[in-house]
Amino acid sequence: MTEFLLNISPLFVLLALLTGWLLDLLLGDPAWLPHPVVWFGKAISSGEHQLNKGRNRRVKGGVMATVLILLTFAVCLLLLRVTAQWPAVYVALSAVMVFFCLAGTTLIREVRAVFLALDRSLDEGRRQVGRIVGRDTSELSEQEVRTAALETLAENLSDGVIAPLFWLLLLGPAGMMAYKMVNTLDSMIGYRTERYREFGCWAAHIDDAANYIPARLTALLMVATPLPLSNGEDGHKRFALNALWRNRAGLLRFVRHYGRCHASPNSGYPEAALAGILNCRFGGPHYYFGQLFPKPYIGHNERPLTTADMRIATRVNRWAEVAMILITAITFLTLYLWRINT
Repeated sequence: MTEFLLNISPLFVLLALLTGWLLDLLLGDPAWLPHPVVWFGKAISSGEHQLNKGRNRRVKGGVMATVLILLTFAVCLLLLRVTAQWPAVYVALSAVMVFFCLAGTTLIREVRAVFLALDRSLDEGRRQVGRIVGRDTSELSEQEVRTAALETLAENLSDGVIAPLFWLLLLGPAGMMAYKMVNTLDSMIGYRTERYREFGCWAAHIDDAANYIPARLTALLMVATPLPLSNGEDGHKRFALNALWRNRAGLLRFVRHYGRCHASPNSGYPEAALAGILNCRFGGPHYYFGQLFPKPYIGHNERPLTTADMRIATRVNRWAEVAMILITAITFLTLYLWRINT
């Protein structure tokens, strides 16, 4: 962990984590605030424009991706090293990094906005969901708009919350920022289209590797959501312990079966978890950049999705996010206590 290399107390990272998370809960991703992802995007776009031509596109794309990821990590680590002698400044800088890397609040807001827009008109729903998905939304039906929004909610729970926290645990705030560069590279050039098939190949593979564990951890946290299973005779929600564990075991089998039914080696797992929880069907063929991509279905119950499903899904997302925050916080607190007692 980089904090040991910088001789920084894990307590400072814990404070930064909680501060950054609180900022995300309060602010989300305000449009007026400059975001590092915008800078990442400009660097990627510039490099792609200069290098994605001629021969050896795969090699050039791989070199560019590697350099940008390592450069992001090195610059952030240097900034943290410089501020390490001033704990308050270090905590503030790390908190800002955590804030920029977490996207839980914005994700939930955007998905809710899709359902609200769809209540007004199909065209508004299509435009709103187009803000958060890469597929062509111009011809989507109401059901497809809702499905796209919920698929994105599940997939980006991993990319925008669980994976950044996972890399914070492993490599500190600098590792978290480096992961954000990995994710941005994949979202910009990781498509298997004619333009990016060679140049973005390594960006996609790096993203697959970076998300391998977080995606499966996300699915486990979603399955562990303590949602009430039935109504009691008095109308209040109750937990039935035996049914609870039978339901969880069934969900795990569902995730294991359908998690592999996706073009991505990772995205299918959180999507399968949410499809199992909602007892619905995700997936199927989609258009990206005018090209049809055949995708298998996740789940088998092709039922209409409703606003009630969205509310359950956002509750699942929040639970998984809080659970991962607790896991991360307890880990840093344990490291702090271990350090002061040795």
